[in-house]
Amino acid sequence: MIRFLRLERRGAGAMPSGSSIFFIVPTLLLTLYLSGRSANHASKGDMAENWRTFPKDFIIGVGSASYQIEGGTKDDGRGESTFDRFVKTSKDTPVNGITYENADVSSDNYHHLEEDVKLLKELGVDFYRFSISWSRILPTGDIRNVNQAGIDHYNRLIDLLLEKDIKPFVTMFHWDYPQPLQDLGGWTNPVMVDYFVEFAHLLLKTYGDRVKLWLTHNEPRLFSVGAYAKVSLNYPQLAPGIIMPGIAEYLSVHHILLSHAKVYHMYDKQFRPHQHGKMGISLDTFFYRPQTPAEEEARDRLLQFHIGWIANPIFGTGDYPEIVRRIVDENSKKEGRLTSRLPRFSDQEIRDLKGSADFFGINHYTTYLARDDPNVVSVPSIERDAGVNLEFDPKSKVAGPFWLIYEPEGFRELLNWLKKEYNNPPIFITENGCSQTGKTLTEELNDDRRIGYIQAYLEQLLKAVNIDKVNVTGYSGWSFMDSFEWDSGFNERFGFYHVDFKDPKRTRRAKKSASFYREILLSRFLQPQIQNGTHS
Repeated sequence: MIRFLRLERRGAGAMPSGSSIFFIVPTLLLTLYLSGRSANHASKGDMAENWRTFPKDFIIGVGSASYQIEGGTKDDGRGESTFDRFVKTSKDTPVNGITYENADVSSDNYHHLEEDVKLLKELGVDFYRFSISWSRILPTGDIRNVNQAGIDHYNRLIDLLLEKDIKPFVTMFHWDYPQPLQDLGGWTNPVMVDYFVEFAHLLLKTYGDRVKLWLTHNEPRLFSVGAYAKVSLNYPQLAPGIIMPGIAEYLSVHHILLSHAKVYHMYDKQFRPHQHGKMGISLDTFFYRPQTPAEEEARDRLLQFHIGWIANPIFGTGDYPEIVRRIVDENSKKEGRLTSRLPRFSDQEIRDLKGSADFFGINHYTTYLARDDPNVVSVPSIERDAGVNLEFDPKSKVAGPFWLIYEPEGFRELLNWLKKEYNNPPIFITENGCSQTGKTLTEELNDDRRIGYIQAYLEQLLKAVNIDKVNVTGYSGWSFMDSFEWDSGFNERFGFYHVDFKDPKRTRRAKKSASFYREILLSRFLQPQIQNGTHS
């Protein structure tokens, strides 16, 4: 999880504080207590509080990503990934004021599978969202070189989860892929579509008998902009770190979309009839408010460039939004180009893309103010095409890290926007959370600010579901445990479980938020008040 934004800080408030004695209520006593309390709520028939109950079939879990959590980058035949190469070649490049760290060990989940699955069971989750390392399965990216040790690793993880009655929820591509494929041009090269389809076929054939929830891609927009085209900052932020703005990000997203549609239809025809699973795609979905009522059009334009760019081909018309097509075509012509920087889909590709998902995965963290700014950057890029600048609301508070603003009401607004824009599709919240760091272990374990954030965002989610009738079916808190946070390295802690990165054993400790989350999972009810950390 990472967010790339060009922000102007204008009077953002101080980070809210919170501290209390860390405690974990024994599971048995907590279960009895919550059972009685939930019954009391139901018997009261208090209509004002009914929205606080999660729907019967709503599932709740946590997530992670292979490069962020696994470690073991040189173990058991795993090949070099784009991030392995990137973090080492970028080691002398300051990123957010620090030197780029690597995830060679990270949380060392690769060597702690049994322990970590036990933690997931203790937490009480319905599912565990994780990604499969492409480089661990296909070290060179080529289907002729399958790494059996990698295959066995994920077989073991999936079987351990199922033994604990935890649903495996697999992301096929979460930003790391074999470096040899990047040597061919990566996602800017159309051959990546075929390589991804082969990788996906192997995963479905191998694991689809047990995995019933799939995501093809995680955040295609953020990946493509961060990996190939970010121009408002002076350094690359994601592997492979190639800066070709205005061209590469559009090519990357185009090929990712085509690969998604091909895999979806392959699953639908070859695997779904006997595997009976569901497949979607996960998009990053900030929400934006206009700085002034006069800038409503700028906000709407930004939503189409940030969300509609990916969502409209799948959940809308099958093609890019009209406003995105028109602006990029016009700008390309003004730049003296004979063709548009935004690629075109064929008629068949449009038909294949439209409706190619069983659910709409969204990763949501925050809301910003949008200000019309045609000169937001000076070079051709998606940022210049969108022509909108993002700023902090001066009344807002930082939730953590610096880019993540506490704006829970925007979550409900976003969900209602998606409902209206795409005819209320099935939505799955695939990421939501904030970080909390501290100077001492005690401060990091007592993560009241994270609890306050999750509480507030879940309140808005439940209002959207139970009052506004937005079709949301699941929620995944980010993240399972502290891990490598991309350009923030190990400086940001998003986990329900603390990891001691200075300890060779990578000791895990439950944070206070784990107790809070477990309570929700047991009761399926969100209490109106929480211990400390509640935001006013």
